[in-house]
Amino acid sequence: MGRPDPEEGHLPAPVKPPDGGWGWIVLLGCFVITGFSYAFPKAVSVYFKELMKDFHVGYSDTAWISSIMLAMLYGTGPVCSIMVNQFGCRPVMLIGGLLASSGMILASFTTNIIELYLTAGVLTGLGMALNFQPSLIMLGTYFDKRRPLANGLAAAGSPVFLSSLSPLGQVLLEKFGWRGGFLIMGGLLLNCCTCGAVMRPLDTGMKRKSEKTQDKYEAKEMLPIGGKSEEGTSTTDGTKKAKKAKKQPRKGKKLLDFSIFSNRGFIIYTISKFILVLGLFVPPILLVNYAKDTGVPDTEAAFLLSIIGFIDIFARPACGMVAGLKWVRPHVAYLFSFSMLFNGLTDICSARASNYTGLVIFCVFFGISYGMVGALQFEVLMAIVGSQKFSSAIGLVLLIEAFAVLIGPPSAGRLVDALKNYEVIFYLAGSEVVLSALFLAMATYCCLNRGKKKEDPPEKNPPAGGGSDTEEAESDVQEAEEHSSDNHQPAHSTDNAVVAASEEANHVAEEQGREGGGCPTGDGEVLARDGCNADQTVERDSF
Repeated sequence: MGRPDPEEGHLPAPVKPPDGGWGWIVLLGCFVITGFSYAFPKAVSVYFKELMKDFHVGYSDTAWISSIMLAMLYGTGPVCSIMVNQFGCRPVMLIGGLLASSGMILASFTTNIIELYLTAGVLTGLGMALNFQPSLIMLGTYFDKRRPLANGLAAAGSPVFLSSLSPLGQVLLEKFGWRGGFLIMGGLLLNCCTCGAVMRPLDTGMKRKSEKTQDKYEAKEMLPIGGKSEEGTSTTDGTKKAKKAKKQPRKGKKLLDFSIFSNRGFIIYTISKFILVLGLFVPPILLVNYAKDTGVPDTEAAFLLSIIGFIDIFARPACGMVAGLKWVRPHVAYLFSFSMLFNGLTDICSARASNYTGLVIFCVFFGISYGMVGALQFEVLMAIVGSQKFSSAIGLVLLIEAFAVLIGPPSAGRLVDALKNYEVIFYLAGSEVVLSALFLAMATYCCLNRGKKKEDPPEKNPPAGGGSDTEEAESDVQEAEEHSSDNHQPAHSTDNAVVAASEEANHVAEEQGREGGGCPTGDGEVLARDGCNADQTVERDSF
């Protein structure tokens, strides 16, 4: 991918992901954030009966609290992307942690249901959204080769926190009431600020090293010897200009990059994910009521969700490990399609389950397939757009998913009320998930892989999307070292290096233009190093 000069207002060159070190602390923070983001809206339902008694409202009115939280989590994706691109991940996460905590604390002092919507719903939901998206972005910058495993471990936070927050909420409700429970839960959400504080930007170490080298150059130039005085003055002028350029704001930085819609892989992923969300969350939402209608006792019916959560805890890391294998990772899109197909067929096969044993078997297979989908969904998106455009891509994807979340489960509930038959709902939800799996697999094979084989020139170019960010960073480092070794002057300023690089790139482009050879164009193609200008970027259309 092209890496323009930051002084011209473009994004800086990415730093090589360490795949470990401080990245494990970042992974732990992402684990906690993912757990709070997905499990907290469901765990709040423990307090609904007490809220119905105090505020004299119905179940549908209290259920809007969780719905507003989820709507804020999905619908504010573009807002989070803009804030991350403008201010960075760490400040946004710190603000999000404060908003999430203050929302629950203020909710403990509310006197009507509308105030609960604004505090526990809007404020807490917005705060969790400002934590969830930046944590995934930071995870993608710290991990590259081990990124599938990291995504699987981070996604395991959802079932772990769901299995712990719900019992904790019940204990708090019995001892302190719903107001005391909300207050304590708000204090727990302050841990999001701690997770945000550990999200250290990856390029801080590189900046410190560059500053040290500049200080060494300045120290040498304070004692010029002979003819090196002119070089010293040029270097000091260059360092001053570089410092001024760092202080100036980046004019060309995009707050939300809509150019990702020109990526065919992103379009295919977005459409399949929209169809998937329409039916993915319907079975677990209706499972308890479905079991009760078949004659299963209430306690055993509630235990079915615990089975799904327990299986999900182990399924997500295991799927992440499988996706990280060398022979599996280039085809991770097909593994994602298989997981969706597995989930949809599980829904369809379980539609005729009429006893508790059949429902338990359904929960086991649903937990495995649901965990596979949860572990792979963001890994596939990172593989499509790359780490540089992931912040904008995830925001737009979550916004599109928000419409599917608002359409799918409510529509299924209305069908249940109208038909009084859960069997049709399971068939419909499973068919939607199967359709999304088939669409993703067929579109990936037909539109991306076949089109890429036809358009690829006979020259040996690296496969689109197959190369990792680490390999791109290593190639840039090698090019920089080769360029610096060809220069005979001992010290150069930042501006001189930029001018030399641009002149060399223009010279190569002119020679290729004379010979009739240009840079390959079209989606899904990777540009050769020596055949393109430095300001061109590579679009990842394959997975």
